[in-house]
Amino acid sequence: MPGTNLTRDEAHERASVIDPSSVQYDVELDLTRGDTTFGSTTTARFTSTEGAGTWLDLIAPAVHEVVLNGNALDPADVFDGNRVRLDGLATENEVKIVADAAYMRTGEGLHRFVDPVDDEVYLYSQFEVADARRVYACFEQPDLKAAVTFTVDAPTHWEVVSNSPGHSRKHKEKRRWTFDATPVLSTYVTAIVAGPYHVVRSEYTGKEKTVPLALYCRKSLSEYLDADELFDVTRRGFAFFEEVFGLAYPFAKYDQLFVPEFNAGAMENAGAVTHHEDYLFRSRVTDAAYERRAETILHEMAHMWFGDLVTMRWWDDLWLNESFATWASVLSLAEATRWTDAWTTFAVTEKLWALRQDQLPSTHPISADIRDLEDVEVNFDGITYAKGASVLKQLVAWVGRDAFLEGVRAYFAEHAWGNTSLGDLFAHLERTSGRDLSEWNEQWLRTAGVNTLRPVVAVDGAGAYTSVAIEQTAPPEHPTIRSHRAAVGLYDRTEDGELVRRHRVELDLAGSRTEIEELRGEQQPDLLLVNDDDLTFAKVRLDDRSQQTVVRSIGALGSLPRALCWTASTDMLRDAELSASSFVELVLGGIQRETAMGVVQHVLASARAAIDLYAWPANRTVLASRWAAALRQLAGRAEPGGDRQLAFARAWVATAASDDHVGEIRTMLDGDESTLPGLVVDTDLRWTLLQRLVVLGAAGEDAIAAELERDNTAAGQRQAAYARASIPTYAAKASAWQATVESDELPNALLTATVRGFAHPEQRELVRPYIGPYLDAVPRVWAERTTESAQAIIVGLFPRVLADAPTASMVRSWLETAEVPDAARRLVVEGLADLERALRAQDRDRQAG
Repeated sequence: MPGTNLTRDEAHERASVIDPSSVQYDVELDLTRGDTTFGSTTTARFTSTEGAGTWLDLIAPAVHEVVLNGNALDPADVFDGNRVRLDGLATENEVKIVADAAYMRTGEGLHRFVDPVDDEVYLYSQFEVADARRVYACFEQPDLKAAVTFTVDAPTHWEVVSNSPGHSRKHKEKRRWTFDATPVLSTYVTAIVAGPYHVVRSEYTGKEKTVPLALYCRKSLSEYLDADELFDVTRRGFAFFEEVFGLAYPFAKYDQLFVPEFNAGAMENAGAVTHHEDYLFRSRVTDAAYERRAETILHEMAHMWFGDLVTMRWWDDLWLNESFATWASVLSLAEATRWTDAWTTFAVTEKLWALRQDQLPSTHPISADIRDLEDVEVNFDGITYAKGASVLKQLVAWVGRDAFLEGVRAYFAEHAWGNTSLGDLFAHLERTSGRDLSEWNEQWLRTAGVNTLRPVVAVDGAGAYTSVAIEQTAPPEHPTIRSHRAAVGLYDRTEDGELVRRHRVELDLAGSRTEIEELRGEQQPDLLLVNDDDLTFAKVRLDDRSQQTVVRSIGALGSLPRALCWTASTDMLRDAELSASSFVELVLGGIQRETAMGVVQHVLASARAAIDLYAWPANRTVLASRWAAALRQLAGRAEPGGDRQLAFARAWVATAASDDHVGEIRTMLDGDESTLPGLVVDTDLRWTLLQRLVVLGAAGEDAIAAELERDNTAAGQRQAAYARASIPTYAAKASAWQATVESDELPNALLTATVRGFAHPEQRELVRPYIGPYLDAVPRVWAERTTESAQAIIVGLFPRVLADAPTASMVRSWLETAEVPDAARRLVVEGLADLERALRAQDRDRQAG
């Protein structure tokens, strides 16, 4: 919607005339009026500079009444569709605004969903970054915290949940829910969730109080709510964080709500965390899914302290908010749950995300310059989450874990319920560690780009090192050479073929070259691993002997060093230093020994991407056939019914194309269990099998409709939307294009599924006619859609699957002349960078033969 942006300067100006300690909202919502709008009445009280003017944020189709300090104002004069102007303020002010607010289908504001199973309506709010204003009038910026009292009228059979405890009573033909006033909160972490949710209750007894716990989901998903497991992770997280943060959980209760059509994994609403309901597993999944869910639960829980209790002053410190929660969640996952190898998963998944993001033209310092809300929306990226968390891990190694946590505890104690900036945290860390962090701050947080650490070795005739040095380089466009706290490990092959660490050196790396005197005279190992134990954030390269060892024997390493080698190899693939063909062979040679399921699945996905995008086009068919055949063998040899069988089977199905493989997929879909004994072909796997047949043209609309009839659920509708968009015909692509780009009627979940099906990498020629229409649509989509929808379309439909020079040339020419907002331009620039990287990798694969 035009005019919905908010700049940092505007926010600072508004905060200068409003006393942040004085803001209160009474919010009354009527959710019984119909299926498009709901009633919203806000009474805001605040102290301000007398005579000043300001505004309240509100996005609503209609405002009926605005009363400022007893004086009725004409809504037509003071409301422009997204702001209510307030002039001539008194010292003490009360504003009442009566409006009709709109339900959303984009996962923003108050999202409305109708369950196809039983036609029940479910609502949930999603307010980050600035969508509380779609539900009630407010000062929509994080440094104007407020106590909020919600009163909600809802149908009598609904549950209603907010940040604070509440109670309900019959009121006419409705049920009125009244909630306790919240502690002071930023608007983006307030919440309303309503509908006939199924609920399971429990409690956590901490050091200072007992916290009521609850889990919510749609009634039609209640059989999949594994409450014991979820409560166990929750209690473990609370115990861990209360101990390391030195502060009891700060809110009155802790609800976790699994909601439909959610755009992200979860959201840290204070005391009322919303999770994507796909975390309730209705079909067999590997343990990697449970690990990911647990990490998400712990991530949002960490936000209760870092983000909700103590909140960034402005979105410049979004990175600190998200990075801290990511670091803390992996730490707690590794030390308080069964996933003790969580840092291994982090090394492959999160760090590769960060490495990709940090090598894009749009990379930015971790501590980014966030000028306005549009900047925020596109900075929920690999820098903000994964690189920031990696750098925090480096900071912990730099200052020492005890000093780091002592500083964090002091930070919480001083700034509870307030707003801060990075300097407030660093002041405590410097005090507890005795280290001056100013240079570290400049090197790591104020500059962009990633360094490469490469060993340079010399060996004498007896095989002993005469010198070992680590050379550090930086890309020309981001030339910062940083200080790293890092370890170097020496690994030898044992008689039984394992690679075992013989020696480890931990040291500070500074400047472009660091000599490791301690290794002089050491016998050369089979593998010299830079950044052993994953202490720093950097690209790592191997010397020739070590590279050969990894290619031959990556599976002989332990969990974390193996993960570091997977990461280095994947990065080398993306940098065109390792051919796609060689990478696929590396994966096939080592994946059988990989024990971390999250790593298995990520590496399999990377190999498939290598075939689709990074392989020389003339090599693709043969390489894909080799890959499919090998995966079929791996699935057949895996333990029946185990995680590895499921992971290999899914990867095989995603690339199977031969007549024999298509025949096996058909028999599995028909219920024949002999193809892969022990593999349960359940609801989600049936969709996977059918979708592969659809992509290959071996099944079509009739089969999709029949499967949807078997599974007419929200998840089934998403699967069907993906399948229909991936039918290999021009008509199917035209229909998908019309539904996603030319119409805005699809809800967010179906929009995303349709976009994914449209842009299938094996249907390049069907996508090619849409390059021009896509580029023409970008400015219009950005102007007319909400941010979430616009990003889903612009990123998802970018023609990266074509991965060829003519496409790159067309996009490059368009960027030279197109008039498009910076945030939208950034998304296209990132797509072009991916495309150009693929071209370099393809050339490397061509040269490798």
